[in-house]
Amino acid sequence: MTEALLSLAAVTGMLVGSFAALGAAFKLFSGQLRLDLRARRTARRRALGLEQPPAPVHRPVEQVAADLRRLARQLDRVPAGSPAQRRRGFQAAYDDVLTEAAGQFDVPHALATLPPGLARDVERLRLETALAEAGLVVR
Repeated sequence: MTEALLSLAAVTGMLVGSFAALGAAFKLFSGQLRLDLRARRTARRRALGLEQPPAPVHRPVEQVAADLRRLARQLDRVPAGSPAQRRRGFQAAYDDVLTEAAGQFDVPHALATLPPGLARDVERLRLETALAEAGLVVR
């Protein structure tokens, strides 16, 4: 009986060791081990204050404004009788760029949290007005 338990434990140990070795070999040969070590080193340096996180990269304000104006025109020109998905697609793209512009001008908004409907439309108008007051003319 003990001999059977010992052989079962040995087989289990060999399987666990094999899987661990395969995992380590995969990380080594795929380059993931090097990436993990680099990420740990960077996190440690940032925690000690030796390295600053990279500054967020934003698109130029002019490009965001041009995209907003273009999408507003396209949204206004969706013909009656066209598929609703087309209008929803333009509306979603417009909302995404509007949210990006709000982030660049530090304008608070709740556009991403509201469901489609009247409340979201009102928030969109409020955000457009706040951006216009901040210096970005959308329409």
